[in-house]
Amino acid sequence: MTQLDLDSYKTKATNLVKHEGIVSKISKNAITISLKGNVNCEGCKAQSACGVSDSNDKEIEVFNSTQSFKINEPVDVLLKRELGLKAVFWAYVFPFILMFLVLIITSLFLKEWIAGLISLAILVPYYFMLFVLKEKFQKAFQISILKFN
Repeated sequence: MTQLDLDSYKTKATNLVKHEGIVSKISKNAITISLKGNVNCEGCKAQSACGVSDSNDKEIEVFNSTQSFKINEPVDVLLKRELGLKAVFWAYVFPFILMFLVLIITSLFLKEWIAGLISLAILVPYYFMLFVLKEKFQKAFQISILKFN
């Protein structure tokens, strides 16, 4: 996936989610950013499911950055708004739908308590699949960083 259009960020595009952060670690392939609390989270529809707005100790890794950064340098972390909503869907909404469907289907054939256990157990392979496909998701959910002005 391509990098974000940083010129549209400078014109205050509304389709971007912005978080202020500080570069906390620099490695060969990735830059780790410690996120600050963000005022933009107050107006976000995904705030309750996101978790970024809950505390100040969140960290995010940005891969393949073309810019050079220094430790403790303030930066802006940018993500397209629709990608944030897709992330919420895959992390929270789809597992709920999957669990609910498994509960309904298995309750037709098994006792209720067994159906409940199976519907909870289905989350283990689902989240394992997300872990296995982590690199694909990282490519799909491209995050950009921009030096703070």
